[in-house]
Amino acid sequence: MSAKGAAGADNSLFRNKFFQTILLSNVLLQIGIWVRNFAILMYVTDKTNEDPFAISLMGFVEFLPIFVFSFIGGTFADRWKPRLTMIWCDFLSAASVFVVLITLMYGSWHMVYFATFVSAILSQFSQPSAMKLFKQHIPAEQLQSAMAMFQSLIAIFMVLGPSLGVISYQKFGIEISIGVMGVAFLLSAVVLFRIPRDREVERTEAMAERRFWQDLKDGFAYVWRSPVLKSLGGTFALAGTAVGIAQTLGLFIVLERLGQPKEFLQYMLMVNGVAMLIGGGTVMVIAKKAAPQKLLALGLLLSSLTMIGIGFSTSIPLTLVLQFIGGLGFPMIQIGISTMILQWTEESFIGRVNGVLTPMFMGMMVIMTLVAGQLKTVFPLVGIYCVAGLIMFLGMLMLVPLFKHKPLAAQSSAAS
Repeated sequence: MSAKGAAGADNSLFRNKFFQTILLSNVLLQIGIWVRNFAILMYVTDKTNEDPFAISLMGFVEFLPIFVFSFIGGTFADRWKPRLTMIWCDFLSAASVFVVLITLMYGSWHMVYFATFVSAILSQFSQPSAMKLFKQHIPAEQLQSAMAMFQSLIAIFMVLGPSLGVISYQKFGIEISIGVMGVAFLLSAVVLFRIPRDREVERTEAMAERRFWQDLKDGFAYVWRSPVLKSLGGTFALAGTAVGIAQTLGLFIVLERLGQPKEFLQYMLMVNGVAMLIGGGTVMVIAKKAAPQKLLALGLLLSSLTMIGIGFSTSIPLTLVLQFIGGLGFPMIQIGISTMILQWTEESFIGRVNGVLTPMFMGMMVIMTLVAGQLKTVFPLVGIYCVAGLIMFLGMLMLVPLFKHKPLAAQSSAAS
């Protein structure tokens, strides 16, 4: 694709009212989320004198809703109007934050966990609804470019977000930080009113009477029947296993393999974040040429090789280069996954497919986060990283049979 063609595609996307709105909404949500994650983390750390249980509980209340509510949220996202669902989720997130702020002012600091928990639950309803709207309002040929821009925005906040949360807490304190969260969620809800109204779907009596549990069951059956989505589920589980190991033991790479203090980890994360920005921009340029399954496979291959390399490396420059290369691959993974779900799923099943696949990745990642520390006491660090890289490589191999598969839209065109 020429640079001129890429620029034309980008311009047409930015003229899309839905895309403008969803980007602005996401900027506001990212501000709220990162201030929430790090301001509350700093506050809990100070309040409990760095109690490991209190700090780890933050991760628990953030990830638990993904297991419990992902299936439920995805199913309801297919039953409800996606635009209204997103607006209500942002309004309710803002309301829960302001309730926490009021209780905090009267001395009940434990309610900060409630803000994180409620927001994480609501995101399980909002995220699949956003995917449905992408399917409705973005032309099929622009989906991968749109996802690339969306991922680049998230990458920017992965670099800037932690500092934003820490600075907010240190400069203004927890009350102002929580207020910023509430205002950000509220403004996001207001911005979403710019999205065109949801299409009115004529519901038959049979559809109205269909039970929630039947819809949920149909979602699992839909994924199982699709060779593409079924393979994607296996890839999700393997990638989550590898990522859970690597993220948890990254600190030991710094301490044991590089011989650096623990603070050096932030530089590795910064290099990773910058690479993610570049990777997202690269995908925007090649989006028209690269099939999403090949893009995902390339991202997994880069992650696999760099994990093994980082495990063996004792050189700081080499490790940073490998971290950078791995960061280039991460947007390819995220964008490839999102695009494949959108291209190989009928609109009426997007919420449920998202609800089925997401816990496969997050579930294995969290399990390995808990197990990795125990593995470290038994096996050498180099061996663990090599196994993690091989697991990621197996995830990539599961995608190879899918290279010849065509998206649903292309199949329909060929049939007609």
